[in-house]
Amino acid sequence: MAHSHFAELLDLDAEVLSDYHRTVFDWVGGVAADRPHVVDLGAGTGVGSLALARALPGATITAVDVDDEMLDHLRRKASAAGLADRIRTVRADLDQPWPDLGPADLVWASASMHHMADPAAALTAAFGLLRPGGVFAVSELTAFPLFLPDGPEADVERRAHQVMAAMRDEAGLHMHEDWAARLKAAGFDPVEERRFDIALEPPLPPAGGRYAQVSLERMRQGLAERLSPADLTTLAQVAASLPDRDDLVVRTHRMVFLAHRP
Repeated sequence: MAHSHFAELLDLDAEVLSDYHRTVFDWVGGVAADRPHVVDLGAGTGVGSLALARALPGATITAVDVDDEMLDHLRRKASAAGLADRIRTVRADLDQPWPDLGPADLVWASASMHHMADPAAALTAAFGLLRPGGVFAVSELTAFPLFLPDGPEADVERRAHQVMAAMRDEAGLHMHEDWAARLKAAGFDPVEERRFDIALEPPLPPAGGRYAQVSLERMRQGLAERLSPADLTTLAQVAASLPDRDDLVVRTHRMVFLAHRP
């Protein structure tokens, strides 16, 4: 699926899971109320950058990502929201030595830490980026969303998720890290953590069908060489039907950590 569909997926996640995102940004904004400089690591389409700019009206945001298209998308969104003067973008590969991004008062990393080649090095770099008393907010996936109600189609969806999980492990993604322990080992203290169990029942918000469709179609394409032909056919048929279905759910959970630099 085209690169633009990944950007769409990130924006759909923010729209459909708006209650979750609002709760997280209210929590982070409350802890970091007087934080003039925020750095968003792996900013993607700018969901975090824009939300934090709104939650912290006195702050400036530095949005960092390796992908030029994502940063272009982010700049367009910031301009449309009237926030372009408060959000600057930096292209950087965070697996390489980091450019001068700080000092920062708040660092935000959403679903980006598990991509780091060396999480310990990245956490150490984030610690060094922060002023004393600064906060590092880390949001991480522990499960990707399930959309289908119980039945044969949901069984295929679960099998696909199991194969995708195995592929992520093979690729060396750090999906199962103890981030609280890693943050403490990097020098952060205290470290607060919250688990968010997300369970949306039908009918989903208007964008829910499209969110499910893009998610399952991306998964189907990613598993073209790994899933049985029958399961691939089922996923294709299901994905094509999703915009018109009214029985979809969202089942997932995420972890958020607030780590304080002494």
